[in-house]
Amino acid sequence: MNQMRATVVQDNELSVRSVPRPEPGAGQLLIKVQRAGICGSDLHVRHHSEELNEVVSEIGYTTAMRPDQEIVLGHEVVGSVVEYGPGTRGRWTPGTSVTALPVLRTDGEVHMVGFDVDSPGGFAEYCVVQEAFTFPVPDDVTPDQAVFTEPLAVALHAVRRGAVSTRRPAVVIGCGPIGLAVILMLKAQGVRTVVASDLSPARRALAVRCGADVVVDPRESSPWDAYRQRGPVGSLTDYLSFGIDAMQVVRRIPLLPWEKVLLNADRLGQSPTGPVVFECVGVPGMLEQVLTAAPLHTRVVVVGVCMEADTIRPAIAIHKEIDLRFVFGYDPAEFARTLELIAGGKVDPSPLHTGTVGLDGVAQAFTDLEDPETHAKILVAPWA
Repeated sequence: MNQMRATVVQDNELSVRSVPRPEPGAGQLLIKVQRAGICGSDLHVRHHSEELNEVVSEIGYTTAMRPDQEIVLGHEVVGSVVEYGPGTRGRWTPGTSVTALPVLRTDGEVHMVGFDVDSPGGFAEYCVVQEAFTFPVPDDVTPDQAVFTEPLAVALHAVRRGAVSTRRPAVVIGCGPIGLAVILMLKAQGVRTVVASDLSPARRALAVRCGADVVVDPRESSPWDAYRQRGPVGSLTDYLSFGIDAMQVVRRIPLLPWEKVLLNADRLGQSPTGPVVFECVGVPGMLEQVLTAAPLHTRVVVVGVCMEADTIRPAIAIHKEIDLRFVFGYDPAEFARTLELIAGGKVDPSPLHTGTVGLDGVAQAFTDLEDPETHAKILVAPWA
């Protein structure tokens, strides 16, 4: 069996080893990895794979990694085509640069690339991907750009789920890699006012480079005071007072069908509404902070993954009529659209790219990424 070099995690430790090169199965192809991105989820599962296994097992995914297994991480991957497995169409000639959704189906079982012993990831010289989920990289897009397709697709999905109109302010809480990606996608979708909040000076600087219109240090100023919006209402009493004023006005006008006017006020953007908030931190207590501080009629999109039990007060969200949405992943169309946005120059992921290492540098890169002042996203170049 052919061997390859890979950085593996086992019992929380990272090391470079010689492991069997994966063979493409039915509907799959083997790629030579050009770049792989280190994601925050990679940092997390290094020490918390048991918790991950427990959570995803409850929703039907039973083969996720466990601490004792030797796992090749890396689900953000771009590489060149090497060979095809049986039952494929052979869409692209060998050497073609491609990127893919990190999902494999082997013998009828679905596995997440980089999180499963049966689907090794991209921190290796070679990786297997699913042909149906693979997309060619345009010739003028570099591997350093194309590898951001996966994390930016997560951001595009979050923005689409947030249904942000161009005129409605967006507030991004947390400017780590996923928060920065959300900022990029909000601006790509034409959102006029994006407020970014983070404790880290370095991350706030990156938020500016990604297009944030207003950047705040939450220790010094509130993100809720950093934008102008038509009719924002901060409290229930403010909203009731607005209702009294509105009724006084509409009932003064003879023959006005005021019921229809008020019922259509939301659709016409004339009723008080809050911003769309993207919670990109994912630590206990953060969601409660957002629900407590946000204005009435705010939409909160939860992007940050909190793996621990957390507590919120539903009564707060109820009295503010806050819309709470949770997001995960993306679909193939969003993945393909993201690659198009990168290729067309509408999204520039370069501010997120703060370093590149070979396989021998992955362990140190994991350590470096724990410091928000040092890095945002480090890429792995297995053949460096």
